[in-house]
Amino acid sequence: MISASPRRPALRGALAATAAAALLTGLGALPAQAAAQATGTITGLGGKCVDVAGAGTANGTAVQLYDCNGTAAQQWNVGADGTIRTLGKCLDVASGGTASGTRTQLWDCNGTAAQQWTVTAARDIVNPQADKCLDATGNTSANGTPLQIWTCTGAANQKWTAPSGGAAPGPGAMAVAPYLYNGWGSPPSPTTVMNATGVKWFTLAFVLSNGYCNPQWDGSRPLTGGVDQQTVNTVRAAGGDVIPSFGGWSGNKLESSCGSAGELANAYQKVINAYGLKAIDIDIEAAAYDSPTVQQRTVDALKTVKANNPGLKVYVTFGSGQSGPDSSLIIRAAAAGLTVDSWTIMPFNFGGAGQNMGQLTVQAAEGLKTAVKNAYGYSDDQAFRHTGISSMNGITDNAETVTVADFRTILAYAQQRHLARLTFWSVNRDRPCTGGGADTCSGVSQQPWDFTRVFAQYAG
Repeated sequence: MISASPRRPALRGALAATAAAALLTGLGALPAQAAAQATGTITGLGGKCVDVAGAGTANGTAVQLYDCNGTAAQQWNVGADGTIRTLGKCLDVASGGTASGTRTQLWDCNGTAAQQWTVTAARDIVNPQADKCLDATGNTSANGTPLQIWTCTGAANQKWTAPSGGAAPGPGAMAVAPYLYNGWGSPPSPTTVMNATGVKWFTLAFVLSNGYCNPQWDGSRPLTGGVDQQTVNTVRAAGGDVIPSFGGWSGNKLESSCGSAGELANAYQKVINAYGLKAIDIDIEAAAYDSPTVQQRTVDALKTVKANNPGLKVYVTFGSGQSGPDSSLIIRAAAAGLTVDSWTIMPFNFGGAGQNMGQLTVQAAEGLKTAVKNAYGYSDDQAFRHTGISSMNGITDNAETVTVADFRTILAYAQQRHLARLTFWSVNRDRPCTGGGADTCSGVSQQPWDFTRVFAQYAG
C-alpha cells in the first residue's frame, strides 16, 4: 500500500545557480535559425488577415488585422525556430514587454524571447516569455485593428489559423503528458483539464508489481476494467492518449520482482497489449534500481520491447542533482545498444527552500545533455533531442517552490533546445489548496491548471 508521495526522487547535487543564470542569459542571444518554415496567411477574427500596416519594413511598424488581399505584407513564415516572419523581419512584442496590452510590431530578427511564438493545437499564438496570447485589440475585426498580447482567454479574438506543414517535425503532442495519478485523493477529470488547457496526453502513474512479475496499477488494481481503464477510455474518447508509467517512489517494482530480462519484457508487453500503446515511461526513483543487476535487466528488457514494438516511444525518467544526473544508467544503456526517445530528469528535491528552481532546472538539463552526448557520441542538438524535463509544480517534498514563472523559464529553454519531453508531477497538484491531502494541490497561489497551460504551449 502506498503511504507516501509516489513521486519523491532523492538524488542531490551541489553546483551554484550562477552557472544556470549564465545559461539563461545565453538563451536570449541565440541567433534566429534558418529552420524549416511553413508559409502563408494567418487569419483570425472575422476571417481577416494578420497584416503589416502599409506594408512597411521599418522597425516598429504596427501589426494589425486587415482584409486578406494576397500581398507580401500578409505572407508569414512560421518557423521551427519559434519565429513568425514577413518582409524579412520578425513578429515582435514591443520592448520585450510581458503586460497585457503590449502591442506587437515588426522588428529586425534578433533571437530574443520577444520574438518567440508557439502555435498551439487550440489555435492560440502564444509568446512563452509573457505567457500571453496574440490578441485582436477590443475584440473587433475592423480593418486596422492593432494586435497585442493579452492573457489567454480562449475568446475568438485570440484564435488564429496559421500555416503549417513546412516546419520540421517536433516530438509531437505526447511530449507534454502531465502525470495523472488515480491512487488516492480526488484525481481531476482528464477532460476538464484537456478542455481548459489543450493538453492531449497524460502519463498515468504507476504500474507496479503485485509482489510477483505481474503488472498492476499501484500493485493492486487490475489493468483492465477498473478506474485506470476508464481514464484511458475517457482520454481517448476526447481525442487524446496515455503513457503508462512503470515505477515511481513507492511500492514493489517489476524491475526487481521479475527474475530475468525476458520476464520483465513480458510484463511490459502485457501493459502495451492491454491498451495498444504508443509510448511507455520507466520512472526510476527508488533504491530498487541501485542494483547493477536490476539496471541491466531493465536495459535488456527495454531492448526487447523496442525490437518487438516498432515505433513505440520509450521514455526513462529519473532523478538529478543540480549539475545533472548520475550517468551510470545512461552509459550502461549506450554500451548495450539501447537508445531511448528521452532520458528525462526530475530536477527538484535538491534540498532547501529559497532557490531559483527555473535556473536550477536549466543547469541540471545542461548536465543531462552532456551525459547523453558523451555516452552516445551525439552532437549537442542530437543529445538535446533525446532528453527531457519532468518538473514538479508548486511546493516540493523538500520545501522548494517551483512557480508558474519557473515553468515559463523551463518552457523557453525546452523550445530553444527542442527537448523530446516536457512534463511534470502532477496534474493532480495543478490547483490551489483547499485543505486537501498529499498530491492534491500545489501549495502555491494559482488558478486551476495554470502549470498545465504553460507546458501545453510546447511545440518541440
